[in-house]
Parts: sequence; structure tokens; C-alpha cells
Amino acid sequence: MSAFIRIARQVLANGATRANRCVSCAMIVTACVLSLSFQGGANAQTLRGEGLVHRSVLMGGGVDSSKAVESEIRSRIPDLQRLFRDYPIAPPDTSSPRATLESYLVIMFEAERIWRDVRDRYNAAGTFFLDDEQERRLQIVRLLIQKARDVFDLSEIPQTARRNVGTEIVLQFREILDRIYMPELSSIPGEAAGTFMDASEAADLPQRWTLAGTDLVIAQVGKEKGEVRYLISKETVARIPADYDAVKLFPSRSDNGEDLYSYYIYTPGNLVAPRWFDLIRAGPAWLRYEFYNQAVWQWFALGVLVVLGVSLPILLQRWNRWRAVPLSDVRRRLRRMQQPVALFVTVLIFRYLVEQQVNITGAPMIVVGTASEAIMWTAIAWLAYQAVDFLASWVMKNPAVPTTSLDSSLLLSAFRLAGLCLAVFLLGYGATQIGIPVYGVVAGLGVGGLAVALAAQPTLENLIGGVILYADRMVRVGEYCEFEGLAGTVESIGIRSTRIRALDRTLITVSNSDLAKRKIVNFSRRDRFLFRHRLGVRYETDPAAVLRIVEQVRAYLIGHERVLDQMALRVSFAGYGTYSLDLDVFTYVMSADLTEFMSLQEELLIGIGDIVRANGSAFAVPANVTYLGRDGGLPDPDDRSRPDEQADTRDAPAA
Repeated sequence: MSAFIRIARQVLANGATRANRCVSCAMIVTACVLSLSFQGGANAQTLRGEGLVHRSVLMGGGVDSSKAVESEIRSRIPDLQRLFRDYPIAPPDTSSPRATLESYLVIMFEAERIWRDVRDRYNAAGTFFLDDEQERRLQIVRLLIQKARDVFDLSEIPQTARRNVGTEIVLQFREILDRIYMPELSSIPGEAAGTFMDASEAADLPQRWTLAGTDLVIAQVGKEKGEVRYLISKETVARIPADYDAVKLFPSRSDNGEDLYSYYIYTPGNLVAPRWFDLIRAGPAWLRYEFYNQAVWQWFALGVLVVLGVSLPILLQRWNRWRAVPLSDVRRRLRRMQQPVALFVTVLIFRYLVEQQVNITGAPMIVVGTASEAIMWTAIAWLAYQAVDFLASWVMKNPAVPTTSLDSSLLLSAFRLAGLCLAVFLLGYGATQIGIPVYGVVAGLGVGGLAVALAAQPTLENLIGGVILYADRMVRVGEYCEFEGLAGTVESIGIRSTRIRALDRTLITVSNSDLAKRKIVNFSRRDRFLFRHRLGVRYETDPAAVLRIVEQVRAYLIGHERVLDQMALRVSFAGYGTYSLDLDVFTYVMSADLTEFMSLQEELLIGIGDIVRANGSAFAVPANVTYLGRDGGLPDPDDRSRPDEQADTRDAPAA
């Protein structure tokens, strides 16, 4: 607990950035919980035993390389420090097996020297954070290790984990060479490092060279491209972890028993363990036991980070479900973008903590790197699709963008298709980053393209049907149409199907290919509405009044500004109806909107009614006239002389 208080005070007193303070304080709290939860009197235990990490690792190193070993290395390796200092971006010399091995040794010698010096100075200073000079020198160490990775053939390692796994391979190989027999450098084929032999000079060199007494092979690569290089073969790279496990218990010649690879993998941070690691050292000894090439505390930290990384996006999704859905379409689309953004940020933070703070290495790092890379590219593709969809919504609803000549449904489908293509491209690129040969798979699809085309025939037919609907401009979204028994308002025209909202508010989905074959009656495309009515006035109306009504109604319609009298206007006495004198009114009203037409029709009908009443008439209503009479019975059969008179004696029908 005293160590925790001491380190916490250093955090508050140190002038580091706010971000570093937050990360470090979080790691301090986690480490303190682990330490206090499993204290159990283990602080007094010694750090010996096979299960514990090496003592020099746990104590932070501090052991300098012996002068004898330094002299031995310098006697074998040419002085290339000046070359790398003057040409920092120059690649290592890999023109021969000897040049490759010498380049690796001198690079690692310089990297180890700077690394130990920075670590020892940091431990001696007692500060919580590295100063600027120490950070700069550690950056040089990282650049040297990156240069040392260039002498290995890492083509079999996934791209997402190549940097971290390559660093482990570099350090493991250095420890292997420090524990096995090394032949004289002059006996290795090729010239000394720094000569950079060309292809013609390297023609007599063997294609493969094996280190005596080992299976470590330096092989020729790149000859087919005209660039001859000798790299530590990919088969050797695959065996290096097993070879390291076999020799790691043997004594080291150059650093008095300190294993820098063990220090690297069993301590947090990057190259130099941060100060909060003192809490782990002060905790129970079993937290530092090795378990599947990771310390126990690293497995605990990885589990906590995985739980947090999975929980945060799920909690955000549930929170959005609980919240009210925004009424604005723009805000709804922005909310849809929250999930991929949160997923992407969570993966970035998770990977930073796993790699830079907890420092998970080996096979778990390959799994974490591959999974996080796949999730990250999936989130990027998801976000790209949602961003294109949001852009489409903004373009269609922005009043500053003229869209009178554009079909909104076609525009939306085009944006969605573009977003889908962009998302597929990003997913394919992300797949190549994790080692999936997407381009080979796409090329292989050409062989089975015929089978795919036959299987996708209905989909292609619907796609072509949708294109026909757009090209012929049969229907648009929002139009009311009738499709041979189906009637309703078109809500959306997609790539595969069209959705129609019926009058009873049910949603009808019709495939584009089927819809393109149907007879379509589009009521929304009318440029004018027909105004035709048959008016019946009472039979009692005087004929002169009927003619006046006809003339005045015609004049009224001609004088109305929305009646198209130039094309067809007819008002006439049509005939005698069953119970009325029928007048026929026929014309067109200039309106394309049904609601507006209904309002104009009301106005015209009321005006015609006023004209009828002003001329002393009224509209007829259905009426029947019933004539009542008395039945005289059948005539007398004996009296047949005057049948006409008998008929006349019957009572006439009364009105």
C-alpha cells in the first residue's frame, strides 16, 4: 500500500500530459486492486523457482554487459554504427549470408546498449515518466529493432501482428545467438557487411546457408525480381520460438544472465516498464508466474479489458434503444453512426492498452491483433455506409440543393449502392490486412461466374426491372397508382422490390420485374382534372329558364380563371330524364393536385347551384307519381254487344 501511495504522489507531482496521467492512474488502480486482493503475506517470498519470471526482469534489469563480451562482439562485427548514423533510413546489408548476420548483430548490439542505458537511468531517477531525452533514445531503439526485422522473412506472419511478432522474433533470435556456438564471421559465405554486393557479384554464393550445428537457415529471396537478398528463412522464423524455449535456460555470454526478451514480454509498457509495475512486484509472487508465455497478471488484465471492450458497445446499443427515437431524419441517421464510431474507438483504446500497457505478446497477441483489426475494418466499413446514407439524406432534404429534376428514390438508391460498394471495398482491404487473399478469391469467382449468374438470375431480373422503372419513369415515390388489382401510394423503389402503401395502410411489396410487366395507371401524373357532371332540374322549370341556366353556367365557367375553356367546354340541355330535365356540364380544371381540385370543384358546384336558384328553378329529386283506380271486375260473358261501353263504365285512374 505504501508503494501505491508513493507512486500516486509521483503521478500528481510529475509534469506529464493529461492523457498519460489518465492511462497511468487507471493502470495503477488496476494493479493496486490485484495487489491488495491477493496479498496473502506473499511480499516476503523470494523470487526464485521455475514458475517465476527471472529475477533480473522483475527487478528492472540494471546489469551491464561485460567488457569481455563487448570486445568479443566488436572483434567479429565491423564498425557499422557510423554507417547507420549517417544513413538512418538505409536498409541493412543483406547481399550475402555474412552481411545479413553481421548487420543483424551490429544493429542489435547498438539497440541493446541504448536500451539498457535508458532503462537503468530511468530506474535510478525515480521519476514516474520518462523525460524527453529518454523518450527520444527509446525511439532510436525502436527504429533499430525495426531495421533488424528487415533481415527476417516474415511473410508467413499476418500483417496485423507482423510488427509485434517481428519484435519478439528479433529478441528471441538475439538470445539464441547469445547461447550457441558462433563460427568465425570470415567463414560465412559472402563479404563483410557494408559492401552491398550486387546480383552479378552474388552469383557464386549458395542459395542457402545453415548455421553450423543448428537448423537456422539464411536463404536467398527475391532473385526472380532481379534483387538478390539473403534473409533468415520463413521456416527458421517459424522455429525460432521453439529454439528459444530450448536454450533459454542456458547461460548467456554477453549480459551476465539477463534475458532481454523475458524482460520485454513479462513487463508492461514498451521496452521500459512503467513505474506502476512496482505495484505488481509488491503484490503476491504468483501474479508473476509464467503461464503460456504470459505472466498471470497479464492474463487478468487481458480478461478485464476484453470484458470492458465487449460491454461498452453493448451498453451503448441498449441505451439507444431506451432513448426516444428522434423525429428528425438527420438525427436518426446520426444516431445510427454512433455504434460504428463507438466500436472503432473502443477497439483502438483496447488495442493500445493491450499492446502498449499490458504488453500481451506471442500467440495471444496474434489473436488479439487479428480480431481487433477485423472488428476495426468492419466498423470502418459500417461507418462509411452510414456516412454515405447520411449524405444522401442531406442532399435530398437540403433546400439549397436543387432536386426538382432528380428522382429522390433513384438518388437514394444510387447513394446506397455507392455506400455498399465502398463498404465492400473497405472490407476487402481490411481482409487483406489480416492475411485473407481477397483478390485471389475475387479472381477465382471468374471461374464460377456462370454458376453465380444462373443462381442470381432472379436478383438480376429484379435489378434490371428496377432500372426499367427508373428509365421509363413509370412511377415515382409518393405517387398514387393502380397496378392491375393493386392500388396505393409508392413508398420506395429499391434495388430488388417496390413497396406500396395501400388505402387501408397495409404495405404491399412487389418485385421490380413483376411490376415492370404490369399495366400501371398513374393517377398522380394528371396535368388537369376532368370536371363533368349531369345536373337535373325540376320538370316544372320553364323552357326559357332552362336556356338561361345553360347560358349563364357556360358564361360562369368561361369566366373562371382555373377552367380550361380553350380545349373543351360544353354546357347543354341533354334531354328528359326519368324525373328531371338533364343538363350536361363538361370541361377541364387546371390543377395537378387532387386536394386543390376538390376545393375548386366545390367552388364551381356551389356557383352553378346559385345560378339554378337565381332562375327560379331547383334541382330535381327522384319522385314517382302513383295513379289510384277501382277495379270493375270481369265483363259479363252474355253481354257482348257493347264491349266499348263496358270499358267506358270503368272508373278512370285518379291522379
